Amino acid sequence: MRAGHEKGITAVDAPVFGTGPYAVSQPVTRTEDPRLLRGGGVYTDDRNLEGQAYAVFVRSPVAHGEIEAINIDAAKAAPGVLAVYTHADIEAAGFGTLPNNLPLKSRDGSPLIKPPRPILATGRVRNVGEPVVGVIAETLAQARDAAELVELDIEALPANTDIDAAVADGALQLHEDAPGNVCVDFQMGDAAATTAAFAAAAHVTSLRLENNQVFVSAMEPRAFIGDFDTEADRYIVYTGCQGVFGMRNILANAILKVEPEKVRVITGEVGGSFGMKAMPYNEYPVVLLAAKQLGRPVKWTADRSESMLADHMGRGSVYNGELALDADGKFLAARVNGIANMGSYLTGTGPHCQTANVGKNLPCMYLTPAIDVNMRCAFTNTTYVGAYRGAGRPEGNYIMERLVDTAAREMGIDPIEIRRRNLVPTEAMPFTAASGQVYDSGDFPPMLDKAVAAADWNGFAGRKAESEAAGKKRGLGICAYVEVSAPAGKEMGGLRFGDDGRVTIVSGTQDYGQGHRATFAQILSARMGIPFDKIDLLQGDSDELVIGGGTGGSRSVIAEAGALYETAAAVIEKGRAVAGHVLEAAVEDVEFSDGEFRIAGTDRSIGIFELAQRAREIGGANDLPETLDTELVHDTAPSSFPNGVHVCEVEIDPETGTTRVDRYTVVDDFGTIVNPLLAEGQVHGGVVQGIGQALMEHIVYDDDGQLLTGSYMDYQLPRAVEVPDMVFDDHPVPATTNVIGAKGAGEAGCSGSLAAVMNAVVDALAEYGVTNIDMPATPHRVWQAIHGNAG
Repeated sequence: MRAGHEKGITAVDAPVFGTGPYAVSQPVTRTEDPRLLRGGGVYTDDRNLEGQAYAVFVRSPVAHGEIEAINIDAAKAAPGVLAVYTHADIEAAGFGTLPNNLPLKSRDGSPLIKPPRPILATGRVRNVGEPVVGVIAETLAQARDAAELVELDIEALPANTDIDAAVADGALQLHEDAPGNVCVDFQMGDAAATTAAFAAAAHVTSLRLENNQVFVSAMEPRAFIGDFDTEADRYIVYTGCQGVFGMRNILANAILKVEPEKVRVITGEVGGSFGMKAMPYNEYPVVLLAAKQLGRPVKWTADRSESMLADHMGRGSVYNGELALDADGKFLAARVNGIANMGSYLTGTGPHCQTANVGKNLPCMYLTPAIDVNMRCAFTNTTYVGAYRGAGRPEGNYIMERLVDTAAREMGIDPIEIRRRNLVPTEAMPFTAASGQVYDSGDFPPMLDKAVAAADWNGFAGRKAESEAAGKKRGLGICAYVEVSAPAGKEMGGLRFGDDGRVTIVSGTQDYGQGHRATFAQILSARMGIPFDKIDLLQGDSDELVIGGGTGGSRSVIAEAGALYETAAAVIEKGRAVAGHVLEAAVEDVEFSDGEFRIAGTDRSIGIFELAQRAREIGGANDLPETLDTELVHDTAPSSFPNGVHVCEVEIDPETGTTRVDRYTVVDDFGTIVNPLLAEGQVHGGVVQGIGQALMEHIVYDDDGQLLTGSYMDYQLPRAVEVPDMVFDDHPVPATTNVIGAKGAGEAGCSGSLAAVMNAVVDALAEYGVTNIDMPATPHRVWQAIHGNAG
């Protein structure tokens, strides 16, 4: 439910945004939805190639152990088996290991420690589910049967699944080259200024916070089909990912050791990713090796239990957070000392999420003069950790907003008032936060007021009394977040004009549920006046791209808008030259608007599709462009700073500990919103994931490293009945750093929801003397908090 739209504050000269039902800012529905809802989507596992074989993987049953022997004889002799692979085969093929290319450094300047992550385990296994053997057979059933015949002789070693214990003195060492199990000891901020601020503080609030580890739980599991074209001497890959160009380059450069042109990656529909499908996994090189050696395509698809063992996980860190305040409740400094779980090996993104991204997002909306962020990333005998929706941004916001609410309670200041006293004023924009990030735009104080009004904050007392009369406890929580979206990079701009009167956007981003086709078509239609229904989108094929940044970090609309604007300008420049020739006029007299080239001051014109056809017919004669088709590499805009306020109201049953989210209000600043319907959907999904993490989702291992939450019988996800109708509103202030003034929207729902929900839970439990409770606030944990403090 959307409360309405307001024009907001104009921070940039508004570009042409079009008119009519498909203009930028209109809630255009996704044209692909009817097909997808009828089951017409083509996901990786829906593809079946001629002669296709199947892969199954034998995984370690123990969390830590020495591999004494692997017996594959019976498996190789099993019916239908085509090949069985171990690490020795991968080594013989000359393949590399799974890479981490982060330039992250420790506080002493030493580089991030990156223990080699083997494709198939060798010497030692380090987590339950680590792939040890790959079995290839004619059918999936035969591959599964043969996998059961593989004998692993593993001498079990003690396992370490706790990150505090992992960095303790005398802890079991997982990797020889990572002393103390720490791969990076990271520091961000001004430690000296922070120490001085704490020394001068009138009040210091301290909290130990756990950001619980969660499964990514995409609807579509990972799947991968490998083929090899012997004539072209190149690999062909079909897989769901977040960007085919990035997937291709990592596979080629780091693992297969071939030129990138020797790998083609094709992605069809993708059923969600949230960071999990961005990078190659262990299974992929094995499938490609089998395809090359067997001369036939090979498919592997994870079942759900396999996903829970082998997909990279999200979050998983503990923090000691501190906030220094003066006597009036003004923030002086914030300090964080934390440990983040990396699992058994590094993924391509894990350390960055839990270090730099936490620090960049810690200051939120506040004038806090100094921060000191200290994070150690530690190895444990658990599945590796990587980016999960927000990728460190929700963690940073969560720490600060939990501290702010706690400080308000400790100092006897209203939680809204303490925020008002510390918000960055509108007139201070652009504002350099203590993290070093420069907020180019924002209107924080009025946004806070709008959220308070939309949530009926002042009516809470009456609702609380009604809950009390029913024997329930009601709590009210808030989170004021700022999210630092993806930094500047490169993106492809591409437009191709067809003979059928249609134009195709060629994009290096990747839609995995966001609705890029509608959004990008709205942008192009507004920029060039081309009818919305004449615009197509080509994505997901590395052979069609000159570059591609993929989708992640809430970058796609900003990156693609810039690419489209630059490409459109190049097309128009070409078109003016061709139109001048066709219309027999000087180029300088040719104007372009609404999809037509016109001779200024006359009624002579030609439409862009007809002109594209004429350009092809002319074929470059008279030094004219041979085509209006254009492809280029665009330098994308720097980070944007989406921000907003979430207000959550919960009701708790003290008899059972059950928490129900009763009301939820969101006011966001996404700058120029291209498609409010899709933006709202992104926020809604992020909030639901936040509710899930805050109240129910939690990965649990036993002391031996066995996964106890290995199915959805044991791992709870939020259902529709557990999510209330939400009130959405916006307070847009266009960004000044990109052509349409947009700010990233894809991950903001997670950034605001964790603290809003947990602050509401703590508020509801305050009368029992509860000052802190960790996520997830399960019924058992809430009941214990109530009854442990009630006596």
